[in-house]
Amino acid sequence: MTFSVVARCAKTGQYGVGIATYSPNVGGRCPLVVPAMGAASLQAVANPQLNLIAATLLAQGLAATKVLSELLASDPYPDYRQIAVVDVYGHACAVTGKHNAVWAGHHVGDGFVCSGNVLVGEQVVAAMARAFLADSDLALAERLVRSVEAGRDAGGQPEGQNSSGLLVYDKYPFPIVDLRVELHDEPVGELRRLWNWYEPMVPYYIERSFTPKVPRWWQWRQEHVPGWQPRHLP
Repeated sequence: MTFSVVARCAKTGQYGVGIATYSPNVGGRCPLVVPAMGAASLQAVANPQLNLIAATLLAQGLAATKVLSELLASDPYPDYRQIAVVDVYGHACAVTGKHNAVWAGHHVGDGFVCSGNVLVGEQVVAAMARAFLADSDLALAERLVRSVEAGRDAGGQPEGQNSSGLLVYDKYPFPIVDLRVELHDEPVGELRRLWNWYEPMVPYYIERSFTPKVPRWWQWRQEHVPGWQPRHLP
């Protein structure tokens, strides 16, 4: 019931996941990133217990194929899972269990995986891969959002989508982007709106994590985003 893109940026070393699905709250259940070590999405019939195992394996620096085989061996119901992994080396792999509802499948590329289940067809993951590869000079988060948008525009899921998420880590032990749309009539469009607002704020929130001597967010935004004005001043 999900389509996602898991990727590493070869230039920055960032890892991230973009995702959308018919179920609510996808951002809290499927995406996983271990800073500077790897990323994954564990979806279809999601089992958050597997995320804990995946995080441990990625943190140990295991290859993506080893991470995937260990996850499948740890799960009594592997045929119901869809798992995509990108490792510390930038290698990618994926599996789509035979009990995933059709259409289900994945596209593995250089440093990324696009995968999905309960989709209108293979064209969804193909469009996602093309969108992700279209401009490698863009920030990873932007490429992930464009990939999810392309999946939606290629038909997405027959019943539509209700939630979406965007998770990106840099070298820090905290995410530089963690945006979630938990329940919305058009969650991919809402994710785009949130990301457009948040994108210029990424440096601010990184700086704020290391020093309290920063202005309030609206003051910083007013200074750094041309033409922006707060709706209500304190």
